Amino acid sequence: MEVNILFLAVLFVVAIMYASVGHGGASGYLALMALFGVSTMYMRSSALLLNLFVSAVSFYAFYRAGYFRIRILIPFILGSIPMAFLGARIVIDPNLFKSILGIFLVIAVARMVYVPNKDKKEIIPFSIVIAFFIGMVLGFFSGLIGIGGGIILSPVLLLLGWTNVKETAAISAIFIFLNSVSGIIGLISVGVTFSPDVLIWAVIAIAGGLLGAYGGSFKLSILRLRYLLAFVLFLASIKLIFLT
Repeated sequence: MEVNILFLAVLFVVAIMYASVGHGGASGYLALMALFGVSTMYMRSSALLLNLFVSAVSFYAFYRAGYFRIRILIPFILGSIPMAFLGARIVIDPNLFKSILGIFLVIAVARMVYVPNKDKKEIIPFSIVIAFFIGMVLGFFSGLIGIGGGIILSPVLLLLGWTNVKETAAISAIFIFLNSVSGIIGLISVGVTFSPDVLIWAVIAIAGGLLGAYGGSFKLSILRLRYLLAFVLFLASIKLIFLT
Protein backbone atom coordinates (compact mmCIF):
# COMPACT_ATOMS: atom_id res chain seq x y z
CA MET A 1 0.00 0.00 0.00
CA GLU A 2 2.86 2.37 0.84
CA VAL A 3 4.39 1.81 -2.59
CA ASN A 4 1.05 2.48 -4.27
CA ILE A 5 0.60 5.73 -2.36
CA LEU A 6 4.09 6.87 -3.30
CA PHE A 7 3.46 5.92 -6.92
CA LEU A 8 0.24 7.92 -7.00
CA ALA A 9 1.85 10.90 -5.29
CA VAL A 10 4.67 11.07 -7.83
CA LEU A 11 2.19 10.48 -10.66
CA PHE A 12 0.23 13.50 -9.46
CA VAL A 13 3.35 15.71 -9.50
CA VAL A 14 4.37 14.41 -12.93
CA ALA A 15 0.96 15.28 -14.37
CA ILE A 16 1.15 18.81 -12.88
CA MET A 17 4.59 19.44 -14.31
CA TYR A 18 3.90 18.18 -17.81
CA ALA A 19 0.47 19.80 -18.15
CA SER A 20 1.95 23.15 -17.14
CA VAL A 21 4.12 23.13 -20.30
CA GLY A 22 1.56 21.58 -22.66
CA HIS A 23 2.65 17.95 -22.38
CA GLY A 24 0.70 14.82 -21.59
CA GLY A 25 3.41 13.29 -19.40
CA ALA A 26 3.89 9.88 -21.03
CA SER A 27 7.67 9.95 -20.67
CA GLY A 28 7.22 10.70 -16.97
CA TYR A 29 4.60 7.98 -16.52
CA LEU A 30 6.79 5.45 -18.31
CA ALA A 31 9.76 6.41 -16.13
CA LEU A 32 7.62 6.02 -13.04
CA MET A 33 6.35 2.62 -14.17
CA ALA A 34 9.92 1.52 -14.86
CA LEU A 35 11.08 2.59 -11.39
CA PHE A 36 8.18 0.79 -9.73
CA GLY A 37 8.60 -2.38 -11.77
CA VAL A 38 5.35 -2.22 -13.75
CA SER A 39 5.27 -4.92 -16.45
CA THR A 40 6.22 -3.79 -19.96
CA MET A 41 2.97 -5.33 -21.24
CA TYR A 42 1.07 -2.53 -19.49
CA MET A 43 3.42 0.39 -20.05
CA ARG A 44 2.67 1.60 -23.59
CA SER A 45 -1.10 1.34 -23.38
CA SER A 46 -1.41 2.81 -19.89
CA ALA A 47 0.95 5.72 -20.62
CA LEU A 48 -0.91 6.61 -23.82
CA LEU A 49 -4.26 6.52 -22.01
CA LEU A 50 -3.00 8.85 -19.28
CA ASN A 51 -1.56 11.03 -22.02
CA LEU A 52 -5.00 11.43 -23.56
CA PHE A 53 -6.56 12.92 -20.46
CA VAL A 54 -3.72 15.21 -19.38
CA SER A 55 -2.90 16.56 -22.84
CA ALA A 56 -6.59 17.30 -23.47
CA VAL A 57 -6.84 19.34 -20.28
CA SER A 58 -3.59 21.14 -21.07
CA PHE A 59 -4.59 21.95 -24.64
CA TYR A 60 -7.95 23.35 -23.56
CA ALA A 61 -6.24 25.74 -21.16
CA PHE A 62 -3.75 27.06 -23.73
CA TYR A 63 -6.41 27.16 -26.47
CA ARG A 64 -8.71 29.27 -24.30
CA ALA A 65 -5.81 31.63 -23.71
CA GLY A 66 -5.42 32.13 -27.47
CA TYR A 67 -2.07 30.47 -28.08
CA PHE A 68 -3.08 27.78 -30.59
CA ARG A 69 -1.72 28.05 -34.18
CA ILE A 70 -3.38 25.41 -36.36
CA ARG A 71 -1.29 26.30 -39.43
CA ILE A 72 1.82 25.04 -37.66
CA LEU A 73 0.11 21.93 -36.32
CA ILE A 74 -1.39 20.50 -39.52
CA PRO A 75 1.74 19.24 -41.35
CA PHE A 76 3.10 17.69 -38.17
CA ILE A 77 -0.15 15.84 -37.57
CA LEU A 78 -0.51 14.68 -41.19
CA GLY A 79 2.88 13.03 -40.87
CA SER A 80 2.58 11.72 -37.33
CA ILE A 81 -0.90 10.18 -36.99
CA PRO A 82 -0.51 7.31 -39.49
CA MET A 83 3.02 6.61 -38.25
CA ALA A 84 1.88 6.51 -34.61
CA PHE A 85 -0.69 3.88 -35.61
CA LEU A 86 1.97 1.82 -37.41
CA GLY A 87 4.48 2.17 -34.59
CA ALA A 88 1.93 0.99 -32.02
CA ARG A 89 1.24 -2.15 -34.07
CA ILE A 90 4.86 -3.29 -33.82
CA VAL A 91 5.43 -5.93 -31.16
CA ILE A 92 8.80 -5.00 -29.71
CA ASP A 93 11.14 -7.11 -27.57
CA PRO A 94 10.87 -5.98 -23.91
CA ASN A 95 14.63 -5.41 -23.55
CA LEU A 96 14.81 -3.39 -26.77
CA PHE A 97 11.74 -1.45 -25.64
CA LYS A 98 13.44 -0.54 -22.37
CA SER A 99 16.63 0.56 -24.13
CA ILE A 100 14.78 2.79 -26.62
CA LEU A 101 12.65 4.22 -23.83
CA GLY A 102 15.76 4.91 -21.77
CA ILE A 103 17.27 6.94 -24.61
CA PHE A 104 14.08 8.95 -25.01
CA LEU A 105 14.04 9.63 -21.27
CA VAL A 106 17.52 11.13 -21.54
CA ILE A 107 16.08 13.45 -24.21
CA ALA A 108 13.20 14.23 -21.85
CA VAL A 109 15.69 15.17 -19.12
CA ALA A 110 17.39 17.59 -21.50
CA ARG A 111 13.98 19.07 -22.31
CA MET A 112 13.12 19.55 -18.63
CA VAL A 113 16.32 21.46 -17.84
CA TYR A 114 16.35 23.41 -21.11
CA VAL A 115 15.18 27.00 -20.61
CA PRO A 116 14.29 28.61 -23.96
CA ASN A 117 14.98 32.23 -24.74
CA LYS A 118 11.58 33.90 -24.61
CA ASP A 119 12.83 36.80 -26.71
CA LYS A 120 14.10 34.58 -29.53
CA LYS A 121 12.98 35.77 -32.96
CA GLU A 122 11.96 33.59 -35.88
CA ILE A 123 15.12 32.69 -37.78
CA ILE A 124 14.05 29.80 -40.02
CA PRO A 125 11.07 30.12 -42.38
CA PHE A 126 8.31 27.62 -41.65
CA SER A 127 8.53 24.59 -43.97
CA ILE A 128 5.59 22.24 -44.51
CA VAL A 129 7.92 19.53 -45.85
CA ILE A 130 10.26 19.68 -42.85
CA ALA A 131 7.33 19.73 -40.44
CA PHE A 132 5.74 16.73 -42.18
CA PHE A 133 8.97 14.72 -42.01
CA ILE A 134 9.53 15.57 -38.34
CA GLY A 135 5.93 14.56 -37.65
CA MET A 136 6.49 11.17 -39.30
CA VAL A 137 9.54 10.41 -37.18
CA LEU A 138 7.95 11.56 -33.94
CA GLY A 139 4.71 9.74 -34.73
CA PHE A 140 6.47 6.42 -35.32
CA PHE A 141 8.37 6.53 -32.03
CA SER A 142 5.28 7.81 -30.25
CA GLY A 143 3.41 4.64 -31.12
CA LEU A 144 6.44 2.38 -30.71
CA ILE A 145 7.24 3.25 -27.09
CA GLY A 146 3.99 4.84 -25.89
CA ILE A 147 4.67 8.58 -25.78
CA GLY A 148 2.91 11.47 -27.47
CA GLY A 149 6.00 13.00 -29.03
CA GLY A 150 5.61 16.44 -27.49
CA ILE A 151 8.72 16.09 -25.34
CA ILE A 152 10.73 16.25 -28.59
CA LEU A 153 8.40 18.39 -30.70
CA SER A 154 8.45 21.33 -28.29
CA PRO A 155 12.23 21.92 -28.27
CA VAL A 156 12.26 21.45 -32.07
CA LEU A 157 9.64 24.18 -32.50
CA LEU A 158 11.52 26.52 -30.19
CA LEU A 159 14.93 25.87 -31.72
CA LEU A 160 13.58 26.43 -35.23
CA GLY A 161 11.93 29.63 -34.02
CA TRP A 162 8.50 28.71 -35.41
CA THR A 163 6.58 29.37 -32.19
CA ASN A 164 7.03 31.07 -28.84
CA VAL A 165 6.90 29.19 -25.54
CA LYS A 166 3.13 29.29 -24.98
CA GLU A 167 2.28 28.61 -28.63
CA THR A 168 4.61 25.62 -28.41
CA ALA A 169 2.71 24.37 -25.36
CA ALA A 170 -0.64 24.59 -27.15
CA ILE A 171 0.60 22.84 -30.30
CA SER A 172 2.45 20.16 -28.34
CA ALA A 173 -0.62 19.37 -26.25
CA ILE A 174 -2.94 18.70 -29.19
CA PHE A 175 -0.12 16.92 -31.07
CA ILE A 176 0.29 14.60 -28.08
CA PHE A 177 -3.46 14.03 -27.77
CA LEU A 178 -3.93 13.06 -31.43
CA ASN A 179 -0.84 10.83 -31.50
CA SER A 180 -2.00 9.12 -28.32
CA VAL A 181 -5.41 8.43 -29.90
CA SER A 182 -3.73 6.98 -33.00
CA GLY A 183 -1.34 4.91 -30.88
CA ILE A 184 -4.13 3.46 -28.76
CA ILE A 185 -6.12 2.54 -31.87
CA GLY A 186 -3.01 0.82 -33.21
CA LEU A 187 -2.59 -1.12 -29.96
CA ILE A 188 -6.25 -2.11 -29.93
CA SER A 189 -5.88 -3.48 -33.47
CA VAL A 190 -3.26 -5.99 -32.28
CA GLY A 191 -4.67 -6.60 -28.80
CA VAL A 192 -4.11 -4.16 -25.95
CA THR A 193 -3.70 -4.76 -22.21
CA PHE A 194 -4.07 -1.96 -19.67
CA SER A 195 -2.83 -2.08 -16.09
CA PRO A 196 -5.58 -3.15 -13.66
CA ASP A 197 -4.90 0.09 -11.79
CA VAL A 198 -5.16 2.37 -14.83
CA LEU A 199 -8.49 3.93 -13.80
CA ILE A 200 -7.18 5.23 -10.47
CA TRP A 201 -4.03 6.37 -12.27
CA ALA A 202 -6.23 8.28 -14.72
CA VAL A 203 -8.13 10.03 -11.91
CA ILE A 204 -4.87 11.13 -10.28
CA ALA A 205 -3.37 12.22 -13.61
CA ILE A 206 -6.46 14.28 -14.53
CA ALA A 207 -6.39 16.02 -11.14
CA GLY A 208 -2.71 16.83 -11.58
CA GLY A 209 -3.30 17.93 -15.15
CA LEU A 210 -6.00 20.36 -14.09
CA LEU A 211 -3.71 21.92 -11.50
CA GLY A 212 -0.82 22.08 -13.92
CA ALA A 213 -2.88 23.69 -16.68
CA TYR A 214 -4.94 26.14 -14.62
CA GLY A 215 -3.50 26.48 -11.14
CA GLY A 216 -1.21 29.29 -10.09
CA SER A 217 -0.37 28.05 -6.62
CA PHE A 218 2.53 25.93 -7.83
CA LYS A 219 4.24 28.62 -9.89
CA LEU A 220 6.65 29.73 -7.19
CA SER A 221 8.12 26.23 -6.87
CA ILE A 222 7.86 25.20 -10.52
CA LEU A 223 11.62 25.38 -11.14
CA ARG A 224 12.44 23.08 -8.22
CA LEU A 225 9.77 20.64 -9.32
CA ARG A 226 11.15 20.67 -12.86
CA TYR A 227 14.64 19.69 -11.69
CA LEU A 228 13.24 17.08 -9.32
CA LEU A 229 11.30 15.52 -12.16
CA ALA A 230 14.38 15.63 -14.40
CA PHE A 231 16.27 13.73 -11.71
CA VAL A 232 13.56 11.06 -11.54
CA LEU A 233 13.59 10.70 -15.33
CA PHE A 234 17.38 10.39 -15.29
CA LEU A 235 17.28 7.63 -12.68
CA ALA A 236 14.69 5.77 -14.73
CA SER A 237 16.75 6.11 -17.91
CA ILE A 238 19.81 4.65 -16.14
CA LYS A 239 17.72 1.75 -14.85
CA LEU A 240 16.26 1.05 -18.28
CA ILE A 241 19.51 1.29 -20.26
CA PHE A 242 22.00 -0.33 -17.91
CA LEU A 243 20.03 -2.48 -15.46
CA THR A 244 17.73 -4.46 -17.79
